[in-house]
Amino acid sequence: MTTKFRQSYQVIDKSLLRWFPGHMNKGMKQMQQKLKSIDCIIEVHDARIPLSGRNPDFRYNISGIRPHILVLNKMDLADLSFKQKIEEKIKAEQNISKVIYTNCKDALCPGVKQILPAALSLIKGSNRFNRSENIDSRIMVIGVPNVGKSSLINSIKNTILGKKSSAPVGAVAGITRAVQNQIKISHDPLVYVLDTPGVMSPVIKNIETGLKLALCATLPDHLVGEEVIADYLLYWFNKNNNFEYVSYLNCDEPTDDIRIALAKAAIYRQASIKYKNYDGAYIYRPDLQGMARNFLNAFRTGVFGKILLDNDLV
Repeated sequence: MTTKFRQSYQVIDKSLLRWFPGHMNKGMKQMQQKLKSIDCIIEVHDARIPLSGRNPDFRYNISGIRPHILVLNKMDLADLSFKQKIEEKIKAEQNISKVIYTNCKDALCPGVKQILPAALSLIKGSNRFNRSENIDSRIMVIGVPNVGKSSLINSIKNTILGKKSSAPVGAVAGITRAVQNQIKISHDPLVYVLDTPGVMSPVIKNIETGLKLALCATLPDHLVGEEVIADYLLYWFNKNNNFEYVSYLNCDEPTDDIRIALAKAAIYRQASIKYKNYDGAYIYRPDLQGMARNFLNAFRTGVFGKILLDNDLV
């Protein structure tokens, strides 16, 4: 039997995708105040969504005419088949000086080693305005939440200075909540970086863009709902004829119903929640939310292979 899959994803309240806490607004203002002392902007984004979800305000309010490097992190989880096309598209349509792919978890990542030389080369060839007499170079690292900004700074510092972490990191969005003090990443030449809080666009107009961001954990799961995000992941897999999830969720065949898929997975893994019935007896139901969380974690850790969520935009 051939399953008829959804052709578009629309079942979501758009208000769920508006997440702009007070610290983000404050962070954006702090970044703008620091711009006079900045020579180069490094924007970090998730390599699985290289064309979706970047904050457009960065382009107009932060980078301006300064050298702007886009670092696509988490490349170990991304399908890089369209790497060249993506780089060409980004450079042609935006004011990006260079695109570099990284995996900050890899201590020997070649991309991490490219960043500082690339930034210094761009700074040398740029108009530093009021900073032309300064011997130090200052770089601001920006991006939406949970794309690896702090991890990138720590990786660069460790590669060059051989020192341990300076910027706090975490696996959820919103760990860095204010513009941090400058962090020295090189003695000779003298280079400092500023870590900044992840800042989303105040309004995410496109539903799929918001769900891709949620799927990559740049939005807290509870805001959108784990079952909703898992449903979008199921929709994306089916749309792209990727049925790796079938065996993982213990389904008999591909399905377009996330509740059926999660229920089968929960029953197979004996994951249940105990409820008290009206007569006082206890009943057990499949833990759908727990399995949704498990499904998302499997995607985020690469269980289903390397994926490019933006393949429809290339």
